[in-house]
Amino acid sequence: MPERKDMCHVEYAIHLEVKLKAVIDRIEGKLAVLLVGEDGSIKVNMPLILLPDGCKEGDVLDITIMKAEKATVEAKDRSKSLIEKLKRKGQDKGGIIQD
Repeated sequence: MPERKDMCHVEYAIHLEVKLKAVIDRIEGKLAVLLVGEDGSIKVNMPLILLPDGCKEGDVLDITIMKAEKATVEAKDRSKSLIEKLKRKGQDKGGIIQD
């Protein structure tokens, strides 16, 4: 777990979302170059199609990142189900499929 200087370890463990500020530094073709964080030291290339309509250079964006717990569990369940199907299929045809 990355160290967070603005909150203690326990607070970070229950922190459910991260809120960031980003400035659109420039637009290059179909990409916007975002400067993220208080000091703008992190550069992120973002497809324009993912930004709100009308965004332009110099605009400030609020970005919220949340872990999608339900979707994560569903994806893991789908993967597990597919692996089990492949194992059964391999056993039916005499193939060897191991964990």
